[in-house]
Amino acid sequence: MRIFLFVVLLLNILLADKPDAVLKIEKSVDSRAKISIMASNDSDKRYIKKVNKLFISDFKVSGHFLVDENITTGSYNVIADSIKSKSLYTLVYKYTTTHGASLDIKLFKGNPKKQVLHKNYSVSRLEKSPFLVHKAVSDINNVAKFTSIDWINRYVLLDRYIGAKETEIILADYSFTYQKTIMKGGLNLFPLWADKKQKEFYYSNYKGDNLTLYKVNIYTGKRDVIVKSHGMLACSDVSKDGSKLLLTMAPNSQPDIYLFANGATKKLTNFSGIDVSGKFADNESSVVFVSNRLGSPNIFKTSINGGAVSQLVFHGKNNSSVDTYNTQVVYSSKEGRGVFNIYLTDTSSSQTRPLTSGGINQFPKFSYDGKVLMYIKRTHSGNSIGFINLSANHSELFNLGIDRIQSIDWWGESDEVL
Repeated sequence: MRIFLFVVLLLNILLADKPDAVLKIEKSVDSRAKISIMASNDSDKRYIKKVNKLFISDFKVSGHFLVDENITTGSYNVIADSIKSKSLYTLVYKYTTTHGASLDIKLFKGNPKKQVLHKNYSVSRLEKSPFLVHKAVSDINNVAKFTSIDWINRYVLLDRYIGAKETEIILADYSFTYQKTIMKGGLNLFPLWADKKQKEFYYSNYKGDNLTLYKVNIYTGKRDVIVKSHGMLACSDVSKDGSKLLLTMAPNSQPDIYLFANGATKKLTNFSGIDVSGKFADNESSVVFVSNRLGSPNIFKTSINGGAVSQLVFHGKNNSSVDTYNTQVVYSSKEGRGVFNIYLTDTSSSQTRPLTSGGINQFPKFSYDGKVLMYIKRTHSGNSIGFINLSANHSELFNLGIDRIQSIDWWGESDEVL
């Protein structure tokens, strides 16, 4: 129990010298397409402000559009020639809630305007309506022939503490406008998507001296036992095809990294201290992980077959909360009292660059395509969820409204939310 609590503290509280350079996070205005928005007079007026806010946020976070926040109203059947906007694009939408929620959009381009897109989106449950806007914006982005932003359609899994030895697992959209508690009661830790389709996830349940790793289908509720252990058990990564897992286990009170495949576990590290949070890297030929083998948490690497261990990060003395995408590695580094910054490095080079500056920035996570980073930013006013669009050099923060976060994940690339 003491080992278990210590590891949880390492993974969560420790996540709790100013960089020489700061990533430029604003894309040149000239390289973004200007877009104006008009809401139909026939839209449900109870939700107009919420829908307008979502459209503005989505266009901003894409990094590809310069959105006019002065949203107008008018007829959904507007004639292209009558549109006065000088923006390159004009979006006209109608949002209704007769049966669940429905969103109709028309996109006009150029001067004079010509219609280039007309689509309808619907969901049977009103609470899932944020995904209508996300899907519409990702489709508009594709029509404009920008780099895909389909990651905004993905579900996010978040685990938070709600009491003594009790957590709840939340399913949300990327902006956390939609939130649904899908598991509560007891200590359910480290939820992690099990497949690209985002239909199943892993989590660890703690009862007494035993930990059990389960896999749950979010649609059917079917729950399978994967493995049991004492002391510590967490799934920290899943291979692209879903056949292999990286686990942190401590069957003998010593947490190490294990590979789980074909129903069997293989120990990859063997250290008298703490090795946790293994992540696949280098096309799944390597494993990156956090260890205190130098006295404080830092980032190391070993082969997928185990063996020699090498130090990967030489910046900072308290580095944790790691994630990977092929050769790219992102991690959180403590840089003074109450300051954690996120850095990006590579397994094949020593080059490191800062992605944040100041504050408490934790839990960095790559999108499925490695182009966007999600992270949690803590301030005195509360938690925010941040996104750094690496390909567009743009970042956005959204109010999270959730505290005491234990872990977060958004892996997956399907387009089946709707």
